[in-house]
Amino acid sequence: MVNFKKYSKTSSNIIRVLLIVAIQVSYAQNYMIGADLSFVKEAEDNGFVFKENGQPKAGIQIFKDHGYNWVRLRLFHTPTELPNNLEYTIALAKEAKKRGFKFLLDYHYSDTWADPQKQFLPKAWEGKTQGELESLVYEYTQTTMAEFRKADVFPDMVQIGNEISAGMLWPNGKLPENWDNFAALIQAGINGVYASCENNPCPEIMIHIDKGGDKQFTKYFYDKLNSYNIKYDVIGQSYYPWWHGSLLDLRECLNFTANEYEKNVILVETAYNFRLQEYKNNKAPFPETPEGQKEFLEEVNNIILSVPNGRGIGIFWWEPAAPNRGFESRTFFDEEGNVMPVINVFDKYTRH
Repeated sequence: MVNFKKYSKTSSNIIRVLLIVAIQVSYAQNYMIGADLSFVKEAEDNGFVFKENGQPKAGIQIFKDHGYNWVRLRLFHTPTELPNNLEYTIALAKEAKKRGFKFLLDYHYSDTWADPQKQFLPKAWEGKTQGELESLVYEYTQTTMAEFRKADVFPDMVQIGNEISAGMLWPNGKLPENWDNFAALIQAGINGVYASCENNPCPEIMIHIDKGGDKQFTKYFYDKLNSYNIKYDVIGQSYYPWWHGSLLDLRECLNFTANEYEKNVILVETAYNFRLQEYKNNKAPFPETPEGQKEFLEEVNNIILSVPNGRGIGIFWWEPAAPNRGFESRTFFDEEGNVMPVINVFDKYTRH
């Protein structure tokens, strides 16, 4: 007599394995290998020559040739000292899209750097009421997104604010004292993105904080944000080990986040130095050398790949192509413009 229960169980196991394989294949195809290349155009416009094996090559193409499939570009409102205005960002997005990259747009909602230590209002928005600010955030987001669409470089993902652990658009949206204002400003930005879609697929929305090694703060922030019933798609984190803890802290925080909120998680900023910089007086987790920089990226990427249920969907290096700036020790290029060993980390994951 045929044991149908046995074969039924065997068939179920085969189906389960096939489903897992299918999910893993899809996951591998969609994994975001990214770089924030917001300064690469400025560098080349100023005459800096990026090279591989001593041969000049477009900076953005070097990343494409080594498996990178996403670029992240920041947008300032009306910058006076930095290049990242709308015109510049559209030009760089065109170059990226032409070479086959997907595009993550990073709204700072400021004329200059916005981060946990500072979230300056754009000069044009100073003195406005909370209600006026909400309208301005909505209109600015909608109109700039429309310009990206008009230029045929509509973003594939958008983050509303940059490292907004302490809020945005201070003083109105400063945290922890102004959660109601902050939530309304975030919602206004999201609404501006949606208004720009015009019956076309909308980009995914990211909410980005800078607490990659801090599980407790991450829980506080997203629990509070979710209490306002704000709809977003992806959680973004920054992780720099000299500020944000150990690799075990990172692993604990990302795994918790994926399980707790059942959303995809992206390490949207990380970096390490290729020469002595942050660990002159403290023991470094990796040598601050070209090889240590490469080892750091390999280890951090492995942590993201192991996030439960395939929820770790990508990693972005912050500014690997920004020579002649105060953080150039975190880039991928030496003083002569030659790319260093860290560029090879993702070669083994890509087809050749």
